[in-house]
Amino acid sequence: MKDILVHVDGSARAQARIEIALDLMSRFGGRLTGLFAQSEEHRISAVARRSSEGLDQAADKAAAQFDDLCRKRGVDGRWWRLPHGEPDFVVSELAFCARYFDLVILGQPEEGGSLVPEDMIERVVLNCGRPVLIVPYVWRHVALGRRILVAWNASPEVTRAVHDAMPLLAVADSVTVVSMRQPGVEVAQAAGCPPVDILDHLLSWGVAAVGEHLPNDHIGKMDMLLSRAFDMGVDLLVMGAHGHDGPSLLRNSATQHLLRHMTLPVLMAH
Repeated sequence: MKDILVHVDGSARAQARIEIALDLMSRFGGRLTGLFAQSEEHRISAVARRSSEGLDQAADKAAAQFDDLCRKRGVDGRWWRLPHGEPDFVVSELAFCARYFDLVILGQPEEGGSLVPEDMIERVVLNCGRPVLIVPYVWRHVALGRRILVAWNASPEVTRAVHDAMPLLAVADSVTVVSMRQPGVEVAQAAGCPPVDILDHLLSWGVAAVGEHLPNDHIGKMDMLLSRAFDMGVDLLVMGAHGHDGPSLLRNSATQHLLRHMTLPVLMAH
């Protein structure tokens, strides 16, 4: 994680995302880029695809905050901003820029007060091709990744997420891999197939993870996962982004449910 992009807007929680990014920089080194991207509230400016005075003021204030936080941590941060705030442009350009970084950090939109399109996180996750760290608006800590929970189901999406998160997994105090499969079944296999095991693979990277199987219960899988993460005091969840066909691949999906109800940072890949 040598090249990190953090999304910045005029919200009160933007500072928390910057501080988390700076903490990761202090642990892994490298370069930090802050990107100001916010929906235009002035309708005429949005249609004309130009920045209003209000948006310019919000961007200038955010830039000053970013520079101040970087200076206090001794980081030479790089500042970018989008030229205007037309909502679809905000999402598509943010997803495009994210492709040029090792990690992109976004914030969970606050209900009723979001300054970005409601489906921004889903669309960026699905289209950027990079790991996305989503910080919930209720999160009040700077450090993360000491106690990590991996939601494993052997899908291509979670496989990418696990390998993208390997720098964090390698230095975590504890890593737990949870599966909804029946105990003793890693992947449905025919007799004689290779005994693949994610715990064994992680051990080859020096990650001594432990495994759990969460029982099927009357509550949903994502709620069960969040409940278990809370019980364990986890500060990072690693998982794949899954969805259905439609206007948004995550619409009405379990992944979208988790994004709406998350209480801890989630590193996600698709």
